[in-house]
Amino acid sequence: MADSTLVVIGHGMVGHHFLEVAAELQLHEQFRIVIIGEEQHPAYDRVHLSEYFAGASAEQLSLVSGDFFARTGIECRTGERVVSVDRARKTVETDGGISIAYDKLVFATGSYPFVPPIEGRDRDGCFVYRTLDDLDAIRAAAATGKVGTVVGGGLLGLEAAKALTDLALETHVVEFAPRLMAVQLDQGGGAMLRRKIEDLGVRVHTSKNTKSIGAGGTCRHTMHFQDEESLETDLVVFSAGIRPRDELARATGLKLGERGGIVVDNQCRTSDSSVFAIGECALWNGQIFGLVGPGYQMARAAAAALAAEEGAFTGADMSTKLKLLGVAVGSIGDAHARTPRARVYAYTDELSEVYRKLVVSADGTRLLGAVLVGNTDIYDTLLQYCLNGIELPEHPEHLILPQREGSNAPLLGVGALPDTAQVCSCHNVSKGALCKAIGGGALEVGALKAETRAGTGCGGCAVMVRQILDSELEQRGLEVNRDLCEHFPHTRQALYHMVRVEGHRTFQDLLAQHGRGRGCDICKPAVASILASCWNGYVLDDAQAPLQDTNDHFLANLQKDGTYSVVPRIPGGEITPDKLIVIGRVAKRFGLYTKITGGQRIDLFGARVEQLPQIWRELVDAGLESGHAYAKAVRTVKSCVGNTWCRYGVQDSVALAIEVENRYKGLRAPHKLKFAVSGCTRECAEAQSKDVGIIATDKGWNLYVCGNGGMKPRHAELLAADLDRETLIRYVDRFLMFYIRTADRLQRTSVWRDNLEGGIDYLRQVVCEDELGIGDQLEAEMAYVVDTYECEWKRTLSDPEKVRRFRHFINSEASDDNVVFVREREQIRPARLEEKPVTFRRAV
Repeated sequence: MADSTLVVIGHGMVGHHFLEVAAELQLHEQFRIVIIGEEQHPAYDRVHLSEYFAGASAEQLSLVSGDFFARTGIECRTGERVVSVDRARKTVETDGGISIAYDKLVFATGSYPFVPPIEGRDRDGCFVYRTLDDLDAIRAAAATGKVGTVVGGGLLGLEAAKALTDLALETHVVEFAPRLMAVQLDQGGGAMLRRKIEDLGVRVHTSKNTKSIGAGGTCRHTMHFQDEESLETDLVVFSAGIRPRDELARATGLKLGERGGIVVDNQCRTSDSSVFAIGECALWNGQIFGLVGPGYQMARAAAAALAAEEGAFTGADMSTKLKLLGVAVGSIGDAHARTPRARVYAYTDELSEVYRKLVVSADGTRLLGAVLVGNTDIYDTLLQYCLNGIELPEHPEHLILPQREGSNAPLLGVGALPDTAQVCSCHNVSKGALCKAIGGGALEVGALKAETRAGTGCGGCAVMVRQILDSELEQRGLEVNRDLCEHFPHTRQALYHMVRVEGHRTFQDLLAQHGRGRGCDICKPAVASILASCWNGYVLDDAQAPLQDTNDHFLANLQKDGTYSVVPRIPGGEITPDKLIVIGRVAKRFGLYTKITGGQRIDLFGARVEQLPQIWRELVDAGLESGHAYAKAVRTVKSCVGNTWCRYGVQDSVALAIEVENRYKGLRAPHKLKFAVSGCTRECAEAQSKDVGIIATDKGWNLYVCGNGGMKPRHAELLAADLDRETLIRYVDRFLMFYIRTADRLQRTSVWRDNLEGGIDYLRQVVCEDELGIGDQLEAEMAYVVDTYECEWKRTLSDPEKVRRFRHFINSEASDDNVVFVREREQIRPARLEEKPVTFRRAV
């Protein structure tokens, strides 16, 4: 039994990380270690606290492995609060009257939420957002409320707003500063974040100083602002910053900062050499660190000091990447360009709602900081440039500009990173440490995480951990693990071949033969897509329905207000007046919003789930079919009017577009597919931006493949020229089935083509020259899909049991009364939160 006692006050994320590091350093053999936490729950993941409202349990959020305390002998006392520390006697006393003597003491007391001194802040229905108990209280209040408001628009405030939206409350965010996340984001980034969050239905109020909270009229409370405006709300959640919990340290005479915080040195020792402080209660170099990563670094420094090993806390990178209300946000280094003579590159795409900014040194060779909102794909690359002083490319702006043909963004491969590059800031794991673990036998992501702990904190480095692993394995001549997921030790391509060759018809059959466990939200829809591509079965039969995501589950696209859109197929954009009248009649009867799409179809928006069968019955009876807008399938074949009407047309593009769409309609694939047919080289159908593009010439048809629009536009490439109709169809058959056979899960044709060794030349050899000798197979597989097609909605309507699935509540036939519309431009649209809408009643 150890003669010395080490007491840790506070069992949060940082406190528990200290225990884990202490166990690694064998401190539990030198000390009797006792940790005291005032919450009933042992340490849990506060970073993902909002997931508690999304269904995660306290056990799922727990950071304590099942046998940790039994294995290490560390004593954990939960639900107990330390009320005093006597440094002279070296004892701590709890509210239960227990006194524990210590030789070494660690404060890991964290912080408490700052509640501004607002009159009425203590009213019933006012909460803070910090613990599971806080969340339980918020949940109880939300059960009888409709409107919730968060005071504070920083990281924690937006997390709290996410929690309120998960509770189905009309959610407001009130921020004193002129923008959201003022510490991490500049004006442009804050404006883009606000726009995206408001698009999700959250109302944002900036530059608002709350003066008082009083009784409400339509809601429980009224928030009165300094500018004389007010806001009614049923509950208020304060998340306006944190303050260090240093009251015990203050009472025992430890040195504190002027504005609070326990002063520590590089080993996290306080003014008493027997006492340490780590995490948000500690003040290092005049700074409080409010992120978990620096707290973990402090925990490692303190544990190393206690174990007489080298280790120091010398500050921390405060860069952060996260998703707030589903919006990707990244902030790196000097995001506000405060460095003298710093230069700024900024890119704003309001259509795609993306904002990117680089802050570089005066000579343009070093990255000092960055801001990313809407898309953080390049965060890892930029972070490594910043942390490791890697020289920037000649034109740094290319790092943030969208890719254009012939001007791809310069990439920083993991091979270019030095071994000292920090990959995981939460656990201070370098690239060199990862490579060493891989060399020691950690050859899978799970094993690498277990060995180094990289990717187990905030998770922001998970992608780079995988990239380093794959790169190292390839360099060592070892096979790279590209398993679909933990349940199938196979790639998507391998699973496709198993299904095709062995004839598997259900997910359970394939799982029993080649997988393990029960499956997940990665493998289930992936296998469902494979089964549909091979056998073209009904997606809602008893075996397939549980595999589908929301859109496929209801054969319609879910919209942001909880309603669905209806998209009938209009092959080639050609439609008769009678069918137009039917669509118009359905839209009018059910009060739907109508819009012509860029793919020459008509979208009908605003349908409640129980209305979908009624709507589709009328459309199917009129001869219209599902447009598969909800599926990873062939969507549209856009066309111009061709030589039938146009004086420039050289071929009948409409006839070919209709033939092509009717041939491939409903074909399931790894990603959605879009086609176009242009009647001449003037290219009115924009065929060169599609997965399959066909352009007429005076000698036949040119076939282009692997293009796409979207956030990263990509021009299609010419596969073959001057084809007759029969050859054209044969090549398209082969191209599509080869893509379906060999692409990865959710991989667009453009990305698939980039990964094909040999590129377009190899693809031409396979499709046009049949170098692999599989042309006949590919054509036969496509012929089977074409011959077995049936409209999914027509099939569904013929089965009363399947029709019963279309209802909003599992145990009730009632509709959703929370769907509210307003009139705009003679049609409906979802009401915004700032409006006071009148529910639009449909006449059905």
